This record gives sequence, C-alpha cells and structure tokens, in this order.
Amino acid sequence: MVDAFIFNVNEEETGQRIDKLVSVKCETLTRSYVQKLIENGDILVNSKPVGKNAKVNCGDVVVVRSTEPVKPDIVAEDIPLDIRYEDDCLLVVNKPKGMVVHPAAGNFDGTLVNALMHHCGDSLSGINGVARPGIVHRIDKNTSGLLIVAKNDLAHLNLAEQIKAHSFDREYQAVVYGHLKEKEGIINAPIGRNPNNRLQMCVTDKNSKNAVTHYEVIEEYKDFTHVKLILETGRTHQIRVHMKYIGHPVAGDDVYGPSKVIKELSGQCLHAAVIGFKHPANGEKIKITSELPEYFTRFLGKLSKN
Repeated sequence: MVDAFIFNVNEEETGQRIDKLVSVKCETLTRSYVQKLIENGDILVNSKPVGKNAKVNCGDVVVVRSTEPVKPDIVAEDIPLDIRYEDDCLLVVNKPKGMVVHPAAGNFDGTLVNALMHHCGDSLSGINGVARPGIVHRIDKNTSGLLIVAKNDLAHLNLAEQIKAHSFDREYQAVVYGHLKEKEGIINAPIGRNPNNRLQMCVTDKNSKNAVTHYEVIEEYKDFTHVKLILETGRTHQIRVHMKYIGHPVAGDDVYGPSKVIKELSGQCLHAAVIGFKHPANGEKIKITSELPEYFTRFLGKLSKN
C-alpha cells in the first residue's frame, strides 16, 4: 500500500465529477473502486472528504489515500531526445513534428513519454497520472517545439501554478493563409468543444473557457503570412482554432484548415519557439529558445513574395 496519490486540478478538468477524474488520473483504479474510496473518506479535496457527485475546481488539491501502488505500464524506449535544458527539477525538450506526447489509443509506443521513461527512469512527476509522467503541458502531435517536463511533484505543481497565473511564457511561430488586416493584434474568443464534432474545438459561448492569443506579422508572402503568436491562455488547439476563427488557418492543418491540405507539411506549420518560466526551486527566470525546424524553413523558402 502507498500513503497517497496527490494531484492538482487544472483548468481543463474544472467541473468534472471527482469519481470520474480520479479514475482517469489513477488509471489502475476502476471507477467503482474509486467510489468505494470516496465512501470510506479516502479521497480528499482541499483536505476535506467529498461525495462521489462532487465537482472539482481549478487549483483544488486532490489526495487519494490507501491505493495500491500505481506504477507506469509504459515501455521505456531508447528514442533520441533534443534536450535544451535539464537539471534535478525539470527538463525542456524540443519535440519534433509527428511525435505524440503521451501514450493513448492508437499511440502506445514511440511517444515522448516512452522516451522520457528511458532517459529519466523513475525521476518524473506523477501528478498527471501513470500515462503522463512529468507532463506539465503538451503540444499537438504535428506541432513541433519546446515542452517542459517536471521531474518531481513539487516542481510540477509550481509550474502548473505559473501556467494558471499566465506567467508562463509560450511563444510560437506559424505560417497562416492569407494576409492579416492588422500587423499585430489580440484574438480574445472563448474556446470549447465543437458540438458537431467532439474531437474538435471551436470558438463558442457554450461550455467554453476564455482564450486569448496575441499575434504579430513577421513576413508576408503572396498567399501566406509568417506570424509570431503568444499564448496568454493555453486551451486545447488554441492557436489553430483562433487562426481559423479570424479567417487565417494555419498552413497544413488537416483539421481546421481548408479541405485541400498542403501534404508536404504533414500537419500544421506551427512551432513552439520560446518557453519562459521561473525555476520552481529558486525563482530564477529561465528562457529557452528553439530555432525554426527544417520543414518550416523549407516551406518558407518555397513561398513567393509577389
């Protein structure tokens, strides 16, 4: 037996039932067993027992007591990692396009987590459950760039709080269709699940969360524009949804872009170029940058300015 499994509720988990959320976080526990733990007072939210119908809020601290040891059922794979920063608390990885962040249906190997298990061993935070050890935030499979990974729970909680407080810097670069009317601006439009396709997100006022993206034109081409994008919030598919919303979807995006996809890009032309945060141990400001990858610069090189 272990003493406890502890995690913080993030923004996207707000409003979920406690029994459902715990069964997702603790993947070795069935929902019926989780409900028994709740009945026994072995699941606490902010240090207090709750009922199985209780719903959680962002920032809540959940403690699951008296559970069987939860060990990752993930195969460690010797996959090369482009590590841009690493110490005892965390590391920053430059993820290539095409790599899935964590195992899920259809992608149980070859993921970033498989590679991290080999590189870090047991030195990864357990806050996000056995399938996502160390993962504080994520980027889409076909988005390249920087991703921060926590090596312990205290570092994970600290970094998650920075994201919640919007003090976590995330700067992207993308190539989008067309020319924007303004050279720079702010897209402030709430994002939620697409009611017509649960696999997609959309701008909507129903069951949505506020989402803010700042953009700035870097270079204009004949039919495309190279832009810098800064996330103020971090919603699922935020940049891709916001750029579609203003009529300038990301080039290569096979979900939110035109039906005629630019196949040579193998997904959206979107790169997480800068990540900045305060070190969870000493508060020192750290800023990591990543150069544009080859697929991105090759596509830019083919674009005409006339």
